Amino acid sequence: MNRISKISFNILLILLFCGMCFQLQSAVPEKNQPSGLSINFLTHADQVFLNGYPTNTPLVQAIGRRENFQFAEIAQKRPFFGWVVNSDQNNTIQTAYQIIVASSLENIQRSYGDFWDSGKTESGESQNVSYSGKELMPNSVYFWKVKTWDNHGSESSYSTVSQFKTAAKLVDYATAQYSLQKQDVYPATIKSISASETFIDFGKAAFGRLRLTLLGESGSDTVTIHLGEAQKDGRINRTPGGTIRYSVYKLALKKGWNTYEMAINPDKRNTGPNAILMPEYIGEVTPFRYCEIEGYREPIHKNQVAQVTVFYPFDETESYFNSSDSVLNQVWNLCKYSIKATSFCGTYVDGDRERIPYEADAYINQLGHYGVAREYSMARHSEEYLINRPTWPTEWILQSVLMAWNDYLYTGNKESLQHFYTDLKAKALLPLADESGLISAKTGKVTPEVLESIHFAGTLKDIVDWPQTGILGLGKNEPGETDGFVFQNVNTVVNAYHYQAVSQLAQIAKILNQTADEKQFAALAQKLKTVFNEKLLDKKRGNYVDGIGTDHASLHANMFPLTFGLVPEKSVSKVSSFVQSRGMACSVYGSQFLMDAVYDGNNADYGLELLSSTSERSWYNMIRVGSTISLEAWDNKYKPNQDWNHAWGAAPANIIPRKLMGIEPLEPGFRKIRVKPQSSSLEHAEIKCPTIRGDVLMSFQNKPQQSFSMNLTIPANTTADVYLLFWTKSQKVMMNGSAVKYRQEGNFAIIEEVGSGNSVFEVVK
Repeated sequence: MNRISKISFNILLILLFCGMCFQLQSAVPEKNQPSGLSINFLTHADQVFLNGYPTNTPLVQAIGRRENFQFAEIAQKRPFFGWVVNSDQNNTIQTAYQIIVASSLENIQRSYGDFWDSGKTESGESQNVSYSGKELMPNSVYFWKVKTWDNHGSESSYSTVSQFKTAAKLVDYATAQYSLQKQDVYPATIKSISASETFIDFGKAAFGRLRLTLLGESGSDTVTIHLGEAQKDGRINRTPGGTIRYSVYKLALKKGWNTYEMAINPDKRNTGPNAILMPEYIGEVTPFRYCEIEGYREPIHKNQVAQVTVFYPFDETESYFNSSDSVLNQVWNLCKYSIKATSFCGTYVDGDRERIPYEADAYINQLGHYGVAREYSMARHSEEYLINRPTWPTEWILQSVLMAWNDYLYTGNKESLQHFYTDLKAKALLPLADESGLISAKTGKVTPEVLESIHFAGTLKDIVDWPQTGILGLGKNEPGETDGFVFQNVNTVVNAYHYQAVSQLAQIAKILNQTADEKQFAALAQKLKTVFNEKLLDKKRGNYVDGIGTDHASLHANMFPLTFGLVPEKSVSKVSSFVQSRGMACSVYGSQFLMDAVYDGNNADYGLELLSSTSERSWYNMIRVGSTISLEAWDNKYKPNQDWNHAWGAAPANIIPRKLMGIEPLEPGFRKIRVKPQSSSLEHAEIKCPTIRGDVLMSFQNKPQQSFSMNLTIPANTTADVYLLFWTKSQKVMMNGSAVKYRQEGNFAIIEEVGSGNSVFEVVK
């Protein structure tokens, strides 16, 4: 190499090194840089997918190309932005922000907002900041970034640049969604059953297809492929019963090495007119964990077979939970994974049997999704889908209001409430009320006008719980899941829901400045509470009857009033005792409300007993029978046609973070957080709980009636009310090593307005 060549080579090395350093530097977050940028709740609006797989193609380069790319589109004329405020100091509150939106990468890099430069805007809002720039153009890619100022006088650097694409048609309001994602999962184990039979276990069931690479020797070889969710005696269970899936396919092998992807035959029931259909770039899927290959004599290695799984984009690292109770840990893992696995349609559905959205499934799925991921778009889309396509149970019509309120409480965004306000008022079913205010679907008040207002064309029926005696495989002599509930014209469970819907409509009306409606709904809620307790609470026995005209008292007639705050203070103890006396006399759906009632009644011991139970009617039983996704029922005997992929069986995905660990929004959008762990006998536990404003990290060490310590980190731009155990007035309550004042409320010592950052709390008897 001559001297000039050596110099040129050295210069090239230097340039390459500098380029690498620049790339590394730009990839490392700067101090206090805002993170978690979102537009209309999408934190990865710039991700491009190819046939469901994430690619390295920048969004701006994917537009107009021939490949089958997928990416999110923002159809709203004035979308809303959000970010997570970061700080290395405690007690940090954002005081201002600056957003820049540009039409090109060059402009955004120069901090030139040719479409919007908000300037330094005095505001503490880090979520739901509406676009206020020039009119966005359809079918266009935009770039944006943000920086913040805080109460410590710190100015952050700009965030990394994010992108989004607008839709072909822009409208005033539209919920954005991701496309579905694929991920290849390779076998956990492979074993030979015989010289020509191989059994493959992927470790977990998932919705998807099978891809395999096999050698064909003659060009006329055929193998048989079995796929299934259940196994028996080391083989796929080919007659699993119910709607537990099993399917078989023939595969003709081409000569030589070839890779095959098994096309799944559509099921007539779950691909019908009311079902959510799989998009073309995904294709038809089936849930399976196991695969058997018959007729293939060569050894099969793990890299030859893949379970091509499908789900709504999901980041497993956004949440975790671990405790001193191994059963509880397994229940958490089951339920967290269930939320991911059952998202395969992009809309909450009832499982694989019908693939139809139902309000009850969506309600539990919504709360579970919030508990395990910083993801809000799928919940909002599903809730809005059901507003216009409701299902038949009376209570589930009312659940639309509850889901809308959850959406606002967890996101702080009121745009959906505004857009669907008229629909939500109709969902309260006010025209079905008698002169006292109690409602009934059985007294001739369900008119065509009422049905039209709630977008329903069928017949409303009270459900209470599911299944009921004599329905869907249960004989007339077999009990259903309603704890013997006696159905009357005026139903206690329906009216508990009605009260909750009306109460939340009063809050919604207040948020939307609908003053007259707010007063009307608030007054009606108060009237309903009075009438409900006058007519449905048995004062002598101290519990609620199932309805007007019966003296039967079921678990359901008592747990729903307790959950929704209807029980007078003096009656809470008796109603709680009755609820506990009935055990888990409800379905996996009903368990959501039972667990809410138990923990809201501060009965932590019973709550932990139910969560970590190993009885037949427990979440652990779902694991014991062999499923890796939550079941539709506690066991096949309680619903003979059940499926093994039903998210309404995954209530602990939200009960553990919301109730056991006690992390809930006190103010919409987690502006203020309640941290109220109910540890019972757990010796220790730790959690990472995602919120729209950032992660809550919490761990505790617990010696019941002796000492309790908690390490808590809450995100910047939030505060928290912290609930610690109260045992006796002589106990010491410490925060960061110093005694602090607290407010006693029952069995809790409450420290109010704890600032952001990390704090250590101790209670010593």
